[in-house]
Amino acid sequence: MAKIATIAEAAALVKDGMTVMVGGFMGCGSPHTLLSELVKTGVKDLTLICNDAGNPNGHDGSDFYGIAKLIHGHQVKKLIASHIGLNPEAQQFMNEKSMEVVLVPQGSLVEMIRAGGAGLGGILTPTGVATMVETDCEFTLETKEINGKKYLLMAPLHADIALINGYRIDKAGNVWYKGSTRNFNIAMATAADLVIAEAENIVDVGAIEPENVVTAGVFVDYIVQGVR
Repeated sequence: MAKIATIAEAAALVKDGMTVMVGGFMGCGSPHTLLSELVKTGVKDLTLICNDAGNPNGHDGSDFYGIAKLIHGHQVKKLIASHIGLNPEAQQFMNEKSMEVVLVPQGSLVEMIRAGGAGLGGILTPTGVATMVETDCEFTLETKEINGKKYLLMAPLHADIALINGYRIDKAGNVWYKGSTRNFNIAMATAADLVIAEAENIVDVGAIEPENVVTAGVFVDYIVQGVR
């Protein structure tokens, strides 16, 4: 059964040099309270697996929204994402070579995470054939031809820790997501050694209808209360 932890206790589990998956899509569905706490801890040399590089400004008026907080603090050594175009600092650090960036097509990225969670050896996708993804991406294992069509065999992705967010999480760790906040959270919850789920609302077991549970509590190791 998942354990309710404080934000500080949960953030302390993230150590220098770890590979960390962070849910969300341009900050939507990201564990913002956990990310802010990681800034305070000063943890560094992280490899982040996420959809994007966050935004320089949040819709709430905050600076460095989503994982942009960690990038701004030079806490990220390597970023594995789909795009970084909305974060000028991420582009700057990539060009300066102070942060390694590996760009993976978005659909491929989420399927590679899903494969990591399912214990699969990789995924086959036509996306990226005859592009730099085929020739230069470290996660492209080989090119295969099936029924006359070329596919890339992409490696599965796994992390030490996944940081996810849910709108309603019960005390057993069962997660209900609101609207589009599902995004990468669902796949990432299956693809890490340890999963920390930040809840907008922690509720009693039974408060979420079974058919509305998207991520089962068996995947969640720790629950934290996010700032509401």
